[in-house]
Amino acid sequence: MRRLNRKKTLNLMKELDAFPKVPESYVETSASGGTVSLIAFTTIAFLTVMEFMVYRDTWMKYEYEVDKDFTSKLRINIDITVAMRCQYVGADVLDLAETMVASADGLIYEPVIFDLSPQQKEWQRMLQLIQSRLQEEHSLQDVIFKSAFKSASTALPPREDNSLQSPDACRIHGHLYVNKVAGNFHITVGKAIPHPRGHAHLAALVSHESYNFSHRIDHLSFGELIPGIINPLDGTEKIASDHNQMFQYFITVVPTKLHTHKISAETHQFSVTERERIINHAAGSHGVSGIFMKYDISSLMVTVTEEHMPFWQFLVRLCGIIGGIFSTTGILHGFGRFVAEVIFCRFRLGSYRSTSVPLPDGHTSNHLPLITDNSTH
Repeated sequence: MRRLNRKKTLNLMKELDAFPKVPESYVETSASGGTVSLIAFTTIAFLTVMEFMVYRDTWMKYEYEVDKDFTSKLRINIDITVAMRCQYVGADVLDLAETMVASADGLIYEPVIFDLSPQQKEWQRMLQLIQSRLQEEHSLQDVIFKSAFKSASTALPPREDNSLQSPDACRIHGHLYVNKVAGNFHITVGKAIPHPRGHAHLAALVSHESYNFSHRIDHLSFGELIPGIINPLDGTEKIASDHNQMFQYFITVVPTKLHTHKISAETHQFSVTERERIINHAAGSHGVSGIFMKYDISSLMVTVTEEHMPFWQFLVRLCGIIGGIFSTTGILHGFGRFVAEVIFCRFRLGSYRSTSVPLPDGHTSNHLPLITDNSTH
């Protein structure tokens, strides 16, 4: 009884078989079929390798939301070299809340030589080349995000030559913590002193002939300092054409959360617009000589996440490639054989056309002549 039930079950399963097998005696192989199969297998292998490369690759996903953090402090990372002696210049920040942050809170004044060494010039040239490529190809920013903490440091390398030239410039570097509101970071003549209506700089003791606000921005960023990230002003160099010249940078800072397979950090991106002009009160160009960086904080926050294709999606795409190529090549091969058979059949019919045979009574016969054994001799 059990054997009978088992037999019925097997018969039922055979009837439900959606993949019937064809006996090998019914299978016909051909040279054309082998050629098409070889092309199909080659195409499958090539597309499988390409799909695996896509599976290994990652991409950056950008999401936007309102920034709800208004209480935290904003960190400004600075490394700027000004072509004036350190005792003649001062740097500080004044925000919209009339809060002054002096440079003594985190900045270092270091006497240096303004002209770069050959190795430093090569570093600056490469950094400027990367900046120009970033402006043309925005997708390179994704590559920089992925390589954060893995690429070489973007900081200015130390001088490799022991120059005996006396320092003629001042390198101002370090970081400051400011309120998360719009503000103005500036470098101008004289040290800053507090004032009831803001602040002032002691510039009366400095001669106008010594003003030279030619400068080089080796690094400027906002938020957490992440090695390998290149910011828009890194490598910028400006040469003043006049003693009384003002350089302005209008910066829009966008809070950014970066999540990759290597790091997870909270930093800031920014865009910048540059402007420079000569101060000439007689011509109506008023202002103060110096370097002014006016920044504003965006109300939107960007979350950048590195994503990867799931393994199940890779398998589905791979099955689609294999099945699609097999189906397509089978259809094309069948259509090609059909066209070839139609053409060859017409050719054969044309070679066996009927011929006219004359008869003794003057009539003609359109039938094919009968071939007998006597006619072959």
